[in-house]
Amino acid sequence: MPQQISEERRRALLTVQTSTLGHLRDFGFIRGLTPNRRPIQFAGTAVTVRLPHMDSSALHVAADHLRPGDVLVVEQSGDERSSFGGMVAFTSKTRGAEGVVLSGAMNDFDEVLELGLPVYSRGVSARTTRILGIEGAINVPITVGGVVVTPGDAVFADSDGIAVLTEDEIDDIVADLRSKENAEPAKKAEISAGLKLSEWSGAAQYFETSGAAR
Repeated sequence: MPQQISEERRRALLTVQTSTLGHLRDFGFIRGLTPNRRPIQFAGTAVTVRLPHMDSSALHVAADHLRPGDVLVVEQSGDERSSFGGMVAFTSKTRGAEGVVLSGAMNDFDEVLELGLPVYSRGVSARTTRILGIEGAINVPITVGGVVVTPGDAVFADSDGIAVLTEDEIDDIVADLRSKENAEPAKKAEISAGLKLSEWSGAAQYFETSGAAR
């Protein structure tokens, strides 16, 4: 199992938003997945699983070894079946998983929702994987939603999306994001008092406007 990010850093990620990071960079965002509920928020250490299409044996083994503070991240080699149902969800939740990121679908949707386990996935499917023992891998680099995820990476997610960081980035990124987010209440007050959003953001300089209504 990978070394976990510190609990202090994990909790720090829960104080900032993924979309604020999106103002600063374009890479590291897992794309194409949707959450099983909103609002949603989780952060933790990536525990990775690679499944060979319909064989989910490795996922069952990985779920048994999850720890509080882990985020389960699963690549399914392009397969759209569900690898994640009620029993895997129950085990993951019981072991302490903070959240789950699936490149495939999930099933037993209502049961997982009732567990309170936050999941990002490609959707819901009644077609499921099998326990075949063909192949699979745990805690290897995988690709999910266009992002390479390495075991031990920091994963943080909220209602806007999912971002993947290395642990040594967390302190600086959290500081930058807090600075940006802490400035917003004062700017909102100024906008309420008449400040133009486009002047604050710098957008106004790129447009010529006249007094005529458009």
